[in-house]
Amino acid sequence: MGSVPERETVVGDEAVQSQKGEAVVDVKRLSCAEVGEHVTAYLDDDLTDDARRALEDHTRGCADCTRHIAQFRATIAALRDLPATPLSPATRDRLLTAFRAARRR
Repeated sequence: MGSVPERETVVGDEAVQSQKGEAVVDVKRLSCAEVGEHVTAYLDDDLTDDARRALEDHTRGCADCTRHIAQFRATIAALRDLPATPLSPATRDRLLTAFRAARRR
């Protein structure tokens, strides 16, 4: 997120987890990179209260992360009303393969 040094936010004594119980961040501080990794869970309201609070605490002091989240929200709003375009089977398979490979990393 630019050349601004990363800011860390104390989460508390527990690891950050999604509401589904999956570990999201196994640390007690959030960096800009971690905020970026979890922005979709944040926007989908899939973070615990502690995790949401930590992310919001970080963004209060980080203009880059605040801008990043605003850009996601603007993109979602702009695309919300577009009609869905079906994917070709080949494109669908390539995307699923790429997503699965990314999850394994």
